[in-house]
Amino acid sequence: MYKVFIVDDEAVVRDGLKRTINWQEHGFELIGDYANGREALEMMEHTVPDVIISDISMPFMDGLELAAAVARKYPYVKIIILTGFDEFEYAQQAIRLKVSDFILKPITAHEMRDLLQKVKREMDEVAQQHEDLSRLYSQLKQSLPVLKERFLERLVVNGLRASEITERFQYFGLAPLLHFQLVLVADIDDFGLRNIRTDTGHDTEILRYAAFNVFEEIALRENLLLFRTREERLVLVLSGETEESVLYEQAYRIAEEARFYIDKFLKFTVSIGVGQACRSAGELPLSYKSALSALDYRFLLGKNRVLSILDFEGKPSYGSQPRSDWDRQLASLVKTGSVQDVQRLIQEFVADLKASMAPLDSCLLHIQKVILSLMNTTQELGVEDSRQIRLTDVYKFKTLDEIEAWLEETVSSVMSDIADNRNHYTLTQIRKAVEYIETHYAEEKMSLQDICRHVLMSTSYFSLVFKQHTGETFVEYLTRIRMEKAKELLQHTTMKFYEIAGKVGYGDPNYFSILFKKHAGMTPREYRDRHAKES
Repeated sequence: MYKVFIVDDEAVVRDGLKRTINWQEHGFELIGDYANGREALEMMEHTVPDVIISDISMPFMDGLELAAAVARKYPYVKIIILTGFDEFEYAQQAIRLKVSDFILKPITAHEMRDLLQKVKREMDEVAQQHEDLSRLYSQLKQSLPVLKERFLERLVVNGLRASEITERFQYFGLAPLLHFQLVLVADIDDFGLRNIRTDTGHDTEILRYAAFNVFEEIALRENLLLFRTREERLVLVLSGETEESVLYEQAYRIAEEARFYIDKFLKFTVSIGVGQACRSAGELPLSYKSALSALDYRFLLGKNRVLSILDFEGKPSYGSQPRSDWDRQLASLVKTGSVQDVQRLIQEFVADLKASMAPLDSCLLHIQKVILSLMNTTQELGVEDSRQIRLTDVYKFKTLDEIEAWLEETVSSVMSDIADNRNHYTLTQIRKAVEYIETHYAEEKMSLQDICRHVLMSTSYFSLVFKQHTGETFVEYLTRIRMEKAKELLQHTTMKFYEIAGKVGYGDPNYFSILFKKHAGMTPREYRDRHAKES
């Protein structure tokens, strides 16, 4: 479904187009209508349509001004101009702005439907060209020769002597570089929701070539140098004779166009670093390194972005320094906090790193420090690390958001293991306590402190977990055991009541009788007499 804006200062025209056209039937979704070009351009900061149908004569910003602004910033958006004027000069200007269609008002619903079908066919053809991976795979064999790519890689990554540059440019038939140069470096973030076959690697090879094909079309159109590095990155070299600012503007436009097409048609994303402009081919490695440095900020800011080194470096400061005590806080919460508390701490930690705008290496050191603290904590608590946490795990991820999700999952698993360990240990100690009570119940002076010393627990923690596991307090449990033993003696012996009281841990026979009646609902004598009658 292609998205459409209608821009016309006449409300009756906008309403007529909305009511008389079944947009979805023709493969379009009408996502906005605006009274002038300025309103539409402002909305495009948030939502970019595929097609704009615009009147030519409007207040504030007319259709041709809108077309010019869109062509500069969003070259992939199709413009259809509607007008009541038929002067040749408007048509000429529209053609120069690469307007898709230029038609006269009033336009009938039938004419508009025909126009939409034509535009959809054209856009479908473009989409098909980019999505037809089998066609792209057949073109893989016709890519630039490997020697040419390796030469360009040496030129940009390592640098070459001026004489060798001149000689090789002539050998490969490359146009000489102009006065200013600038390097773009693109790296595939991931392959989206596609099912990638990892057994052969063919799928990733085709998808990488599909991305290369997008950059190749732009490079041919703009007369740029393009090559792939051994790390599977895509590198573009721009050059120009005008001011550096013009070169930067061209770089941003090209990078945004490539990023958009790959996201839109190939359904995966790339991030692109824009390097520092230089004044000679010998300085290209400096521009390349600065583009890589810009690309590193993907780690903080996320994927699917155009990142310029000018936005990050050469400024007074990146941000505040990250706090240094996150590792200690994590260790403490893993031991005593809840999973929710730990996940909240991880989110705060990642937000702190993002706010600091620290370089990639610094961020990774902070993260590894936290991971090391987690590893030490699991070892200290005697938890076997079934997840095989390693310091090098951080290098598997390209963004902080991915590391945040991985840390939350890892810590949740570790805390679950810790809880299982604690429950197992606690259950073992409670069993020891129960065994001790059933063995020593006859000791009149047996106390909670005696039990806690035996199982090596504090009285407060023991009281808590003992009731959780038995459903009774220590005193309730001890009293019940004593009363049950007393019942057995009353049923099966002729011992006197004070003797039975002594046998079950009570030196005061009267106190024993009171407790027994409270527990059994009758006195020891009544209990013995009833049992004798029943027997």
